[in-house]
Order: sequence, then structure tokens, then C-alpha cells
Amino acid sequence: MPPRTLFRSVAFAEAATWTLLLFALFLKYVLHTGEAVMSVAGGLHGFVFLCYVASTCFTWVNQKWSTGTGLLTVASAVVPYATIPAERSLDRRGLLSGGWRLAAGGAEPRGPLEKLQAWVLRKPATAVVVALVAVAAVFSFLLFLGPPDTWFA
Repeated sequence: MPPRTLFRSVAFAEAATWTLLLFALFLKYVLHTGEAVMSVAGGLHGFVFLCYVASTCFTWVNQKWSTGTGLLTVASAVVPYATIPAERSLDRRGLLSGGWRLAAGGAEPRGPLEKLQAWVLRKPATAVVVALVAVAAVFSFLLFLGPPDTWFA
């Protein structure tokens, strides 16, 4: 899966989970029902948000985006549906084109982030297991903390 396909898929999924989350918020706060829907939608959106941030950072390293481009792209996940125009802008400017430059037989990695990415691309099965465990650990910790509106109460 090339960088463009990965990024585009996760950006769309992140936007789609915004729809679920906004629907659940409507049920909870306008109709005063749907507590269970809120729990599921919030959890799903949180998980996809983490996946979006991870895949954005992975693409950022591969494509050698500027710091500003990378940070704005990560921040687009905070605004409902903003990942779609962010993806389209990156694609239009050619910032999603090409393959994985650090894959086996590709460029020599320089620096810790590129070395990590090269390892992921050269050992994808192991990397997927490690990533799933890491995302599950972060997700579990966030579930332990509870909904974001209770973190600072």
C-alpha cells in the first residue's frame, strides 16, 4: 500500500468517525438518550484518531514534509471533517506521491525516525503486531482515564 493510499484511507476513516461522534453527541445532549451510542462512537473515534496521527507521522517522515505541513496535517484531525481537505491539499501539491523510500532496497535511513520507519517497512508483520499492541496500550490507558470532558474535573 503506497503512502497516498494509506493516508487517504485513514483520513477518510477519521472523518467518517466524526459523523458517528457528532450523531452520538446529538443523541446524548439534545435528545438525552444514547449513552451507549456515545460510548461506542467515542471509543471508535478515539481509536481511529490515534491511527490517523500514527499514519500521518509515518507519511510525514517518508515524504519529508516540512514541520509546518506535518503539524497542520496532524492538527486537522481535531476539526470535524478537516482531514479530507487536508488530504486533498497534500495530494494536489504532490506531497503524497511516490512509494516508501526507505523500504528494502530503497534509500539508506538517516536519523532515528528514518531508522524506525525502515525497520517497519522491512519487517511489516512484526511492526504491525508491535503497533497494534502500542495503540491498544494507549487506547486502554485513555479508556482508563475516561471521557475527555472528565480529565480535568
